[in-house]
Amino acid sequence: MSYCEISRGHPVHGPHHDTEYGRPVSRDDVLLERIALEINQAGLSWLLILKKRPALFEAFEGFDPETVAAYGETEIARLLGNAGIIRNRRKIEAVIENAKRVRAIRDSHGGLAAWLEAQHPMRLEDWVKRMRATFVFMGPEVVNEFLMSTGYLPGAHDADCPVGQEVSTLNPAWMRAAPPGGW
Repeated sequence: MSYCEISRGHPVHGPHHDTEYGRPVSRDDVLLERIALEINQAGLSWLLILKKRPALFEAFEGFDPETVAAYGETEIARLLGNAGIIRNRRKIEAVIENAKRVRAIRDSHGGLAAWLEAQHPMRLEDWVKRMRATFVFMGPEVVNEFLMSTGYLPGAHDADCPVGQEVSTLNPAWMRAAPPGGW
C-alpha cells in the first residue's frame, strides 16, 4: 500500500501527506527538521515520529541550525530526559552534528537548499554517497525519504494522487531535471 493510500483520511498521516510530503522546501530550519525526522524514524514507525513531531520541534527549538549547532552536553542531557521525543543519544547527537554541517553549508553555499540544488540531479545511489560524505546518520532509506519529502527525488506520490498533481505545479527539483539515463 502506498503512502498516498495509507494517508487518505488518516488523522495524522493525512495532513502530512496533503500539505508537506514531496513539496519543495527552501528554509534551512525546515530542511534540518526533515533530516531530523528521518533520522529519528530509523527503526521506528513513521506514525510514531509524526505523533512525536511537535515535541521534537519544541525540544530542538524549532530546528534553527544556529541554535541546535550550539548544543552541548547540557542540552543533550535535557533531550535525553525528555519523554516526549525519541531518547536515543546517537540520533540526538546526529541531529546536532548535522546542524553544525548545515551551518558550514550556509557559509559555502548560502544555505542547505542552495547546496541541494548544486548537487541535483543525481540518482539515489549518488545522493546516498554525497549525503554520507556531508552529513551523519545517512543511510539509504533516510536519504531517500528526505529527498522524496523535499522534492529532490520522484516517488512521493502515486501518479493518480490529486496531491501529487498539485505538487507537480510547484515544479519540484526532480521534475526540472533528471540524471543522465533518467530516474
